[in-house]
Amino acid sequence: MPVTVLLVDDEPLVRAGLRAVLEAQPDIEVVGEAADGAAVIPLVRRLRPDVVAMDVRMPLMDGIEATRAVLRTVAEPPKILVVTTFEDDEYVYEALRAGADGFLLKRARPAEIVHAVRLVAEGESLLFPASVRRLAVRYGDGARPAPTTPAHARLTEREAEVLRLMARGLSNAEIAARLVVGAETVKSHVSAVLAKLGARDRTQAVIAAYESGFMEPG
Repeated sequence: MPVTVLLVDDEPLVRAGLRAVLEAQPDIEVVGEAADGAAVIPLVRRLRPDVVAMDVRMPLMDGIEATRAVLRTVAEPPKILVVTTFEDDEYVYEALRAGADGFLLKRARPAEIVHAVRLVAEGESLLFPASVRRLAVRYGDGARPAPTTPAHARLTEREAEVLRLMARGLSNAEIAARLVVGAETVKSHVSAVLAKLGARDRTQAVIAAYESGFMEPG
């Protein structure tokens, strides 16, 4: 089955460009388009896309509020990939905190766009560690507590190691290779980390790691 994608951007040329890039792939299908976040929920319910590629800045409802609305009201929400011009935009960080699975730069090359959609569809986060560190420093919740916080203290030593590698942008396969363990073992550790942190996905776990002081954003 192809990965189905809903495009949401107030610029028709951006939507047309993304559609052309994605529909050139045999395993990706663009099932719909919208010009504003306010149209996302009815389209998601009707089309059931696997991934929503959504502009972070739109006139009526931006990508942050649209992300919150989808996750709040849709029983089995799609993966959300926010599309942005500037990776250090506060809107990007707020969208990630709201539950978006990753972000994609509008200047990305076609191969990077395709890779991003496939990656989030498979359940991996699309994070650029250096960018997330900068965003955490600039837009995080002020002073950070000591590195060992109640939430992270419940992690086992191996789970904490997996979280550190997640925060550096490693995929499950890369973590497995680094730790010399099986992919299923890593998947189990990641699931445990998410459950203990109360995180929806890897993105939320990584943001929590930086904002809590567990990872130093230097």
